[in-house]
Amino acid sequence: MLSIDDIKKKAQSWLGNEFNEETRKEVREMLEKDEKKLIDAFYQDLEFGTGGLRGIMGAGTNRMNIYTLGMATQGLSNYIIKQCGNKGIRVAIAYDCRHNSRLFAECTADIFSANGFEVYLFESLRPTPELSFAIRHYKCHSGVVITASHNPPEYNGYKAYWNDGGQVVAPHDEGIIDEVRNIKSVSEIKFNGNKNKIKIIGKETDDAFLKEVLKMSINPEIIRKYSDMGIIYTPIHGSGVMLIPPALKLFGFRNIISVPEQEKPDGNFPTVKSPNPEEPGALKLAILKAAETGADLVMASDPDADRLGIACKNKKGEFILLNGNQTGVILTYYILSQFKEKKKYKGNEYIIKTIVSTDLMDMIAEKHRVKCYNVLTGFKFFAELIRNLEGKEKYIGGGEESYGFLPGDYVRDKDAVASCALVAEAGAWAKSKGKSLYEMLIDIYLEYGLYKEKLINIVRKGAEGANEIKAMMMAYRKNPPEIINNSRVVKINDYETLVSTDCASGKNTKIDLLKSDVLQFFLEDGSKISVRPSGTEPKIKFYFSVNTKLESTGKFEETEKLLDLRIQGIITDMKLS
Repeated sequence: MLSIDDIKKKAQSWLGNEFNEETRKEVREMLEKDEKKLIDAFYQDLEFGTGGLRGIMGAGTNRMNIYTLGMATQGLSNYIIKQCGNKGIRVAIAYDCRHNSRLFAECTADIFSANGFEVYLFESLRPTPELSFAIRHYKCHSGVVITASHNPPEYNGYKAYWNDGGQVVAPHDEGIIDEVRNIKSVSEIKFNGNKNKIKIIGKETDDAFLKEVLKMSINPEIIRKYSDMGIIYTPIHGSGVMLIPPALKLFGFRNIISVPEQEKPDGNFPTVKSPNPEEPGALKLAILKAAETGADLVMASDPDADRLGIACKNKKGEFILLNGNQTGVILTYYILSQFKEKKKYKGNEYIIKTIVSTDLMDMIAEKHRVKCYNVLTGFKFFAELIRNLEGKEKYIGGGEESYGFLPGDYVRDKDAVASCALVAEAGAWAKSKGKSLYEMLIDIYLEYGLYKEKLINIVRKGAEGANEIKAMMMAYRKNPPEIINNSRVVKINDYETLVSTDCASGKNTKIDLLKSDVLQFFLEDGSKISVRPSGTEPKIKFYFSVNTKLESTGKFEETEKLLDLRIQGIITDMKLS
């Protein structure tokens, strides 16, 4: 870590005329009054990683501001020119509801246009999946969305995309990172934009996007019958408000009820602790509104509307929150079963899931004779696989446990817009059979087995924490457990060495994926434990998946409790509680 003298010297370099007065004033105040804040703002450079930038907003090299964002955009511009030349380059830019998002989007547009690019900039906030669509629709070479997803209000971020509409992957990710690192001074950033190169886009792009969303509908006749089904939707103050209600109406739903307190875009997210649909508190107001109105279904999207949270009624009429695995299972089952019923299969269809997501999706695909590809965590790997299989096989859906799903391939990132519309359609389909969406989920468990998943995050902050996480992974590799919760470990997948080991025979087979710091232990009783350090936060993640046969719907709660006990037994045995 830099000494305080080095940090002060670094901060003083931000007092030059190349920085605006607002920035210079903030830096002066830190130098004079707040050493702790100064250290945090300048002790390191905000790293441009494989997904882009994400950080707290403010002045400093370790903060999100027009200068750190500018260096990222200039580095990305330099890479695009090296790869594609400097003529006829097109890029698209979207942004969400966060503080400074419009400022950052306009700054990005200026830099791209100053580099000679034609820029498609959305007129106001839009969901991330529409940015992915716009890149493909306008035949862009690249694109950027300004968002920090579900981070706290003080954060913002910057995600870079390539010409297929997917987030950048190898070799482009490392190439862009190198170009960003090569920017040594803000004087290298071309801030003076060419307004003639910037085209503002809006309704015409929305209409083209929604036209593709509508193609995802499988049972429009059922929606016509149940068009008055009560649906509560909340954008949690985010960009989903722009397109999710219109998508639901386009599908044919007429009884869409908003949550007034959360409908207006607001970067402070005043009604929630976290604007994250994974958090039960984020859906609290929506569930109260559902109880008040007698609605059938509750849906929420995160600030950039790429992830969705769902709540639906059980037999007692109580709203149950679904996790990301359960939503993925419902959508997978609905798509595959209805493709079969409608005779839509051509024989080359496939779905995608991540290696840490529920294996129930694999089971459903297998029964419907559809391929299920497993990829590393992150939707950029979905996009990469879809691109590689284009023209050979047909992607029809897929998702990950962290509340992301993508139906159809016109977008190359997770998409809460189409997913919300399709969940609502699945709800209408379940209603046509006299069931709720939750009862439909239990029917799936009855057919395939009851699968239960749980995620534990162990936070270890700072350099000491990072070393502790490394030591944990090393210990699991050097001395892997032989028995966990009285069940023998039968297989170990190590994605760092790309070796799968059969523990009984000692036979090794190659894993055909990119290297990643992930370990998986498969137990004799069908349980699966996945361990991976987070790529964006100071934590190590443990994913637990257990399953057993469900004898009857009447035994659901009893069987679920037994699986909860099994998960707790694994956690206790691994000394994680």
